[in-house]
Amino acid sequence: MTDTIKNQLTTADGVPVADNQNSLTAGARGPVVMSDFVLQEKLGHFNRERIPERVVHAKGAGAFGIFTVTNDITKYTKAQLFSEVGKQTPILARFSTVGGEKGSADAERDPRGFSLKFYTEEGNWDMVGNNTPVFFVRDAIKFPDFIHTQKRCPANNLKGAMPRWDYWSLSPEALHQVLILYSDRGIPKSHRHMNGYGSHTYSLINQENERIWVKFHFKTQQGIENLTEKEAGLIKGQDGDHSTRDLCESIEKGDYPRWTFSIQVMTEAQAAKHPDNPFDLTKVWKHGDYPLIEVGTIELNRNPQNYFAQIEQAAFSPSAIVPGISFSPDKVLIARVMTYADAHRYRLGVNYQQLPVNAPKCPFMNYERDGSMASGDNGGSGPNYEPNSDTSAPKQNLEYAEPALETGVGAIDRYDHREGNDDFSQAGDLYRLMEPDAKARLVENLTTSATGLIHVNQDIQMRQLCQFFRADPDLGQKVAAALGIKIDPAMLKAPIENAMTQSMNAAKM
Repeated sequence: MTDTIKNQLTTADGVPVADNQNSLTAGARGPVVMSDFVLQEKLGHFNRERIPERVVHAKGAGAFGIFTVTNDITKYTKAQLFSEVGKQTPILARFSTVGGEKGSADAERDPRGFSLKFYTEEGNWDMVGNNTPVFFVRDAIKFPDFIHTQKRCPANNLKGAMPRWDYWSLSPEALHQVLILYSDRGIPKSHRHMNGYGSHTYSLINQENERIWVKFHFKTQQGIENLTEKEAGLIKGQDGDHSTRDLCESIEKGDYPRWTFSIQVMTEAQAAKHPDNPFDLTKVWKHGDYPLIEVGTIELNRNPQNYFAQIEQAAFSPSAIVPGISFSPDKVLIARVMTYADAHRYRLGVNYQQLPVNAPKCPFMNYERDGSMASGDNGGSGPNYEPNSDTSAPKQNLEYAEPALETGVGAIDRYDHREGNDDFSQAGDLYRLMEPDAKARLVENLTTSATGLIHVNQDIQMRQLCQFFRADPDLGQKVAAALGIKIDPAMLKAPIENAMTQSMNAAKM
């Protein structure tokens, strides 16, 4: 036998392959034989190369980097990744659109996913957010319905404006996010030129086991840059992967993207007196009342070597949390804690956390055994149950217990999430902050863009106009005018609902 050839091609079992270009046949012109295990493995694996794409955030790009602490926040949290100024923690970032399929364009008018995996010495912390500080729903039971409106119609497999505006016009809690989506920031120029947000309210817990509420912010150091509807249309026709390409090429040439990581902090006493529900995903905390506190810097400086292994198989979930960071009564956040991990078990398998990109970089032990693709020694000869008398088996540690979370909101029930909520003031505040030219573009995007209101029937237009008028009468008037709908100014002296109903009836006559 000769020495093993360098870079010898083998099967997955390690068997050397003599010929990878010709099947094993009975004669030069004869049929392929069943015993050609090289051919079987090659074609069999090829048939199974695709895994289910993510239900949402299917189209994405990612890179590795470093988080560096620049300011001391240890009075708020005992999480070790924040333990001292200058400390660095390796991270993985993934950016994505929300509604599109894996092959869709990067330049769609769509929120962007903004997810970070911090490989800390206490386990992985996944910060799973978006490029907007709010979202379309405040109760997760509505999330599947909303996503269905962004996907393809079950009748004709086409996307359209009708489902989304039908849904939004019946869901006023979505208005704040809708105005962001159709504003100048609705189509980021690239992944590098947008902010990231935790969006939800989380909590931080310090060494004294004291809890405060927190929101996470990641401000781009590249500056905010966006595309107009027209620019996005041209880019989609030229390069559907433009943001993916931009991220990769910027890192390749050493132009490393950076973000400033900051937090907003609210005490439990402040939360109790807050005019809005501070755990409502459709609301922001005003910076004038809760100013940003700098935490550190995110830098992406390494591209993946294999996209499938390191980005497509990357799994981010709010359930990946470390001591000193925890949850809040946010209804959507609590649901995501369960559903994201469940989605990964479906898409990647029950042992998805054992994949190298998802595995913690610190020691880890548990009683989870078996299942598809279990790697390593599968727990060895140790017990797979607890309690047990094996002194070498993993044990719980009460030192990591969190303080009790007092909800103070009464019995568990299905409460109407709209009751007592103002869905229009903050949306109106956002509109009034815009410059006149930005307001004009917003109205144009809301009405005549590819997914604008001009493409839907009038009863839905009128329902949506009710929301715009409640947010700001000027916004309502301008959208109505752009749609060619006449609103009698005298009617606006009556309650908005009555005015819109009368206008709708008049429009139908």
